[in-house]
Amino acid sequence: MDTITFDDFLKVELRVGRIVGAEVFAAARKPAYVLQVDFGAEVGVRKSSAQVTALYTPEELVGRLVVGVVNFPRKQIGPLMSECLVTGFHDANGDVALCVPDRAVPLGTRLL
Repeated sequence: MDTITFDDFLKVELRVGRIVGAEVFAAARKPAYVLQVDFGAEVGVRKSSAQVTALYTPEELVGRLVVGVVNFPRKQIGPLMSECLVTGFHDANGDVALCVPDRAVPLGTRLL
């Protein structure tokens, strides 16, 4: 494992957002959803492709808090321009479980 400095860590903007929209990403090569995530007034609503279809339905995603990286460059994923990276962990089956705060915090709060 490579080590990084605290200054390196501070370059990554991990913020709390609320999923306000989720739909099947029909054009994706691997099963995925297009998520609309509200990161609060400073950052706004960002789109992301998320391969979380094995553990979540679009209906149960809407309203959930998530942790996302908001300062990566935008990335073209098929017809979608992804504007953030929603974080998660692979479980024992290789399915992605979302990284979420365990308490309500204001949208846009930065992880430190």
